[in-house]
Amino acid sequence: MAFDGTVIANLVYELNQNILNSRISKIAQPEKDELLFTLKGQNGQQRLAMSASASLPFLYLTKQNKPSPMTAPNFCMLLRKHIANGKIVKIHQPGLERIIHFEIEHFDDLGDLCRKTLTIELMGKHSNIIFCTEDGAIIDSIKHISAQVSSIREVLPGRTYFIPETTHKENPLQTSESFFLDAVLRRPESICKAIYNSYTGISPVIASEICFRSGIDADLSTSALSADEKLHLYHNFDWFLTDLKEAAFTPNILYRKKEPIEFSSFLLTEYSDCEQATFASISEALETYYAARNIYTRIRQKSSDLRRIVHTALERNRKKYALQQKQLKDTDKREKYRIYGELLNTYGYQAQEGAKKIEALNYYTNEMITIPLDEQLSPLENAQKYFERYNKLKRTHEALTTLIEETKNEIEHLESIATALDIALLEDDLVQIREELMEFGYIRKKRGDKKAKIKSRPLHFVSSDGFHMYVGKNNYQNDELTFKFATGNDWWFHAKGMPGSHVIVKTESGELPDRTFEEAGKLAGFYSKGRENEKVEIDYLQKKNVKKPNKSAPGFVVYYTNYSLTIHPDISEIEQLS
Repeated sequence: MAFDGTVIANLVYELNQNILNSRISKIAQPEKDELLFTLKGQNGQQRLAMSASASLPFLYLTKQNKPSPMTAPNFCMLLRKHIANGKIVKIHQPGLERIIHFEIEHFDDLGDLCRKTLTIELMGKHSNIIFCTEDGAIIDSIKHISAQVSSIREVLPGRTYFIPETTHKENPLQTSESFFLDAVLRRPESICKAIYNSYTGISPVIASEICFRSGIDADLSTSALSADEKLHLYHNFDWFLTDLKEAAFTPNILYRKKEPIEFSSFLLTEYSDCEQATFASISEALETYYAARNIYTRIRQKSSDLRRIVHTALERNRKKYALQQKQLKDTDKREKYRIYGELLNTYGYQAQEGAKKIEALNYYTNEMITIPLDEQLSPLENAQKYFERYNKLKRTHEALTTLIEETKNEIEHLESIATALDIALLEDDLVQIREELMEFGYIRKKRGDKKAKIKSRPLHFVSSDGFHMYVGKNNYQNDELTFKFATGNDWWFHAKGMPGSHVIVKTESGELPDRTFEEAGKLAGFYSKGRENEKVEIDYLQKKNVKKPNKSAPGFVVYYTNYSLTIHPDISEIEQLS
């Protein structure tokens, strides 16, 4: 969820409580689109981080410091020149826009008291940090937007700052019942869209939540509402705005399978299937959310080249597999040619010279069949021709059977690598995956390449009954866990019929409580291709019954006797140690 006006309102309230009248002690620009202010005031030293990144814009108070470049960027130097040691005298949000204005008092070169405005616009890919004079003239911005880039507004030194009126939305803090009933709920679209398309600062998530609190389907058309339902919806909208005006905020993050999916300043009651964590401040919630999202985003970026290599190889092998299957089906007629040859050897003497066909009894089925003949050849030569076709198709069938098995194994191997890329959370986790792709020729080794240092280790969990459970993050770790780390009585778990991690539960006696079996099964389901499924079937057996065929790919095993269980792959309540 991007910053919406309600989150900005929560931030402005929090900033006014914590840093109003603070002095700007330090200004740093640790990243291209990011600023970090160190502030000193009545509440001691605080840090304010802000970013105009197109992918993850943010602003929040933080305790974390970040290293800065040796040479400060020009925008950072400009801010230091003007507002270093300046005092933040006003923090406000225009309407419910996704904008925060910081008004800062400072002394100019002549010792006169001046006021400047630092504006942070948190608008997704249009985010920016703009530094202006008191009368609104732009001094500079962290991103320059020319007329060639935007026909709506230029953001360049010397231009006048203004908020572009592109959507003509109403300020919800100044709305009325009549406008809501007569304008918003007369729009020819769904109720949810009508609300967030009519008001600034109201995101689709908040509009949907208001509908849910009203007991109304957000996807219904506005025309489907009765007069009473419209009034009931307005009352819920008004109650929400009352909470907003009274700063009755409850900062929270929604998690699905430990991955953060939404943050909000109000409890989102419609997400009953998600885990909800509340925080004492919106800054704490935002810092936690962005730290977690940053992990997923960074790993996605770092693994993009590996994903592309795996995807390309998978597509190529799947096409090859489909072609081989088609070619194999064409060899099904080989037995027909063999029978034709045998029957011609037996009944060929009955064929008349120059005949194009012969009727013969198929002694395998006791039925009469028609055998086509080449009139230029004798019956024996026709028989030989059919035997040649049979032998050619037989050789093709045998070769294709082997090739199809090899292609199928290669597809399964690549799918297991793709699953390992989905599991990876750290850059170190990608090292072994890259090594595996190099070993099997998907990535060309460069001359002088040294073997990478492996820092990634299997995941370590402990069950509710105190049993240690280990999860391989990739094929090499799966092999190491199963065949080097585990002993004979340990239990081995794996998602049935799909790529996934090997899960090992350590036990000397070979005995495990039912609850531990279930928790290990959940881990095997979650760290597999079926992690998004409602139910996953899990195979489990003792490690001593798991075998690895000679020359098989990493992570590939066979077993012949196993138990099965079906689980919902939710691991939110399983304790992770490392």
